[in-house]
Amino acid sequence: MLDKIISAVKQAGDIILSAHNQEASVTAKEGKKNFVTKYDVAVQEFLFARLSEAFPEAEFVGEEGESNQDSKALRFIIDPIDGTTNFMQDFRCSCISVALCEGDEVLAGVVYNPYTNEIFSAEKGKGANLGGEKIRVSDRPLSDGLALFGTSPYHPENTDETFALLRKVFDLSRDIRRSGSAAYDICTVACGRCELFFEKTLQIWDIAAGTLILKEAGGLAKTYEGTEISFNAPADVVFANPKAYEEFVALL
Repeated sequence: MLDKIISAVKQAGDIILSAHNQEASVTAKEGKKNFVTKYDVAVQEFLFARLSEAFPEAEFVGEEGESNQDSKALRFIIDPIDGTTNFMQDFRCSCISVALCEGDEVLAGVVYNPYTNEIFSAEKGKGANLGGEKIRVSDRPLSDGLALFGTSPYHPENTDETFALLRKVFDLSRDIRRSGSAAYDICTVACGRCELFFEKTLQIWDIAAGTLILKEAGGLAKTYEGTEISFNAPADVVFANPKAYEEFVALL
């Protein structure tokens, strides 16, 4: 199962790497600072076609125009280019995120950064991997570690709350980072490079694959309210190792 998904995702990565003149193909979507390029659409269409061959019984939820978010059937949740603004400006930190789910249970997840050739993957109950090597979250508290965050750029109503919380996190941690790709940030926590990632109003395609990868690496994936993440609506989310999670909750 996982090998078939990884094969399709790596081939889709070639579409991203072959892109040129990205800004000329941009279309604005609903919401401020929300964009799509022809490459987002091309990657999604390629993945739908390839994965349909391997999993003909599966439904599909994709960021670019496909939606059956409440389905309890076997379904793929796909973000073809997580970090589209990065991609538009050739910032070279964008990922493909693919999760295979049954209801709210993620069975397999793959996040691929084609620029660094890093492929994070997990299958439920079998641990998490980076390039075939097992990964684990760090054991560092946030006070001795790095925090990642997202700014909810499509939702300016979140800005003041996000940056007020960020100031608290900055004061507690060693430092803060922002990559512009939520899927990549979650996996960065999963492999122990950083201790925490948080963002308000993230969509299910941003987090579905990363949630499984992080959990299989020993981390916690929760809403701000401390509940389990449901893959049928946007949510305010935090991904962390257990020590950093407890410190973050105390700041809310």
